[in-house]
Amino acid sequence: MNNNLIILAAGMSSRMKKSAEVNKKSKLSEQALSKPKMMLGVGSTGRPFLDYLIFNAKNAGYNDILFIVNDKDHTVKKYYTEKKHLPEYEGLQFSFATQTIAPERTKPLGTADAVSAGLKVRPDWSGQKFCVCNSDNLYSVNSLKLLLDDNHPAALIDYDRDALGVEPERVKAFAVIWKDKSSYLTDIVEKPNEQQVLKAMDVNKRIGVSMNIFSLDYDIIMPYLKNTPINPKRDEKELTETIRMLANDIENSVFTIPLSEPVPDLTTVNDMDDVESFIGLNK
Repeated sequence: MNNNLIILAAGMSSRMKKSAEVNKKSKLSEQALSKPKMMLGVGSTGRPFLDYLIFNAKNAGYNDILFIVNDKDHTVKKYYTEKKHLPEYEGLQFSFATQTIAPERTKPLGTADAVSAGLKVRPDWSGQKFCVCNSDNLYSVNSLKLLLDDNHPAALIDYDRDALGVEPERVKAFAVIWKDKSSYLTDIVEKPNEQQVLKAMDVNKRIGVSMNIFSLDYDIIMPYLKNTPINPKRDEKELTETIRMLANDIENSVFTIPLSEPVPDLTTVNDMDDVESFIGLNK
């Protein structure tokens, strides 16, 4: 079994920083203005939010973790390089790949570009599978293990939109998915409009969404990552489009795994209370 995990940590945390500007006097806002959001301290111990995702991944069975970081911030790499000897990280291997921001751009080229940058520095993963997920969502041990144990060429967690515990306005932007009767993905749309959301509703009025957590095969996905087009509206190469291309090109290639549970989402400073409550920590 291949226990490889990519954590996407190259985002600019722009929405987090905008929310922090509203209340610069709070300790959390001060942190948010100087650190990427996944490194914000949680609870009285101030342990980084990202640690809780790493611990869940470890408990699910992952041991080879590749962080994708951007070339404008070295917080993640510095922290986990210096702390990797600590007992809580025993059995884990950390590596890093940099998603370079081109001089003419103000932000990274997107999640598909980030995964591509990561796989290029880990050619030893060729012939193996890996999981990839965001750094600002706290995925459960169960969800991570479901993907680790899945034997399909590719798979994603099919979350029940109404069970995520995310505010309605924000959840509207999550990618909706369609699947056939055998639970294979037939389509996925990032930031859907209202008609697409209604179209994705099944007979039980359930709407399945992706939270950007996938299980993929290194050799199968590489050419699709390379050929993923830049979205003209968002000016990014999106991993959801890569997955969509794969599903459309190879029948029964992307399996969907239904799951109904909350997924804490750290987007603004106001989300920290919900995160700490979910983890069971007190400030």
